[in-house]
Amino acid sequence: MSGPRVLIDACVLYPTVMREVVLGVARAGAFEPIWSERLLEEWARAAIKLGAEGEAQARAEIALLRPAWPQAERPAAPGVAARLWLPDENDIHVLAVAVDAGADMIMTLNAKDFPRGTLAEEGLTRVDPDSYLMQLWPEHEQAIRAVAENVLETARTLSGTDWEMRGLFKKARLPRLAKVLSRD
Repeated sequence: MSGPRVLIDACVLYPTVMREVVLGVARAGAFEPIWSERLLEEWARAAIKLGAEGEAQARAEIALLRPAWPQAERPAAPGVAARLWLPDENDIHVLAVAVDAGADMIMTLNAKDFPRGTLAEEGLTRVDPDSYLMQLWPEHEQAIRAVAENVLETARTLSGTDWEMRGLFKKARLPRLAKVLSRD
């Protein structure tokens, strides 16, 4: 796989539509995803909010994700973590795995917990999913549109709701992508 190496934070993996769009674009070759066992566990624990079935569903999806992306899961890097600092010490493991794996960026929704200056010292940038997908848009428009159509159809089928592209993607915290996908 070519393209940038992107560590995906648990807050991006947990929401289904966001995860499916991001991983679909990665599957199309736009970038290489990276995560750790701990990030996958954080996703599963976050899914408990949806009840026991939410956690079970997340664990089933994680079980399918691992063989589909065997190179994505990286080990914890406690030696690297010991020298790092972030405003929330619970996020240091994310930065440590990104540094250890040679990632180019961290994709997260938690901007305040990953200061740009601190990341730059480690040769990393921070991106949120919506902005990053918009950065990829000029070179990967067809792939992103195909992924989005697939996610939309899946959402309609699974929810029994006649979602519109813009509404679904805005709800999924991808408002800029929603806007560009809704243009004809």
